[in-house]
Amino acid sequence: MADIAVGLHPGAIAGVAPVDHDRPVPIDAELVEGLRAGTDEAYDALIGRFQQPVYNLVCRLTGSREDASDIVQEVFLKIFRNIGQFRAQSSLKTWIYRITVNEAWNHRRWFTRHQRQEIGMIEEEGGRSYEDTLPDTGRSPLELAADHEAHVLLEQALARVNPKFRAAVVLRDIEDLSYEEIASVLDVSLGTVKSRILRGREALRRNLAGSMDASSAFGLAPQPAE
Repeated sequence: MADIAVGLHPGAIAGVAPVDHDRPVPIDAELVEGLRAGTDEAYDALIGRFQQPVYNLVCRLTGSREDASDIVQEVFLKIFRNIGQFRAQSSLKTWIYRITVNEAWNHRRWFTRHQRQEIGMIEEEGGRSYEDTLPDTGRSPLELAADHEAHVLLEQALARVNPKFRAAVVLRDIEDLSYEEIASVLDVSLGTVKSRILRGREALRRNLAGSMDASSAFGLAPQPAE
């Protein structure tokens, strides 16, 4: 599967044709109607609008660019297969992000089960630890990082945050979702969302301590989750 650079600029998923960005983006209702009718224009619009945000979200939830392409393909397959079940009780973006988070977590659970069996083999063969097998996520840029070194430090620090807290922080501070939208994506209460964001930000600051000025990085100075 071809690799895709993680970034905040438009990219392409392997096997997906380029999208004409001069074409107007349809509102959710029109897009959903087109997807249910199976029109090529609707599929192109969906991919053009959501492929890179979904890919970036998967990368930050799993910490693996190598696996992200496969997970993203599964996300879009589920969207295509289940669009008939979308009832517009939330925005289309929120619904798609809920599918994305679930797929990323399902993959993480699968990976964790299989990784336990592989750790012993890796240590015996090469004397390397589990940490040595983790993918390098340092090349993925973050919007508010000052330079490449900060990008690396932030991505590595984010990858060490508890997955539940990490998801809340990514959805709020990178994807800029509202607390209500995050609650819908994660299927938790508003209070739980605020708690996870606060704990995730604090964990990220601790991970960054000694490496960079955590109070200025990523907009994570201490603040209440209003």
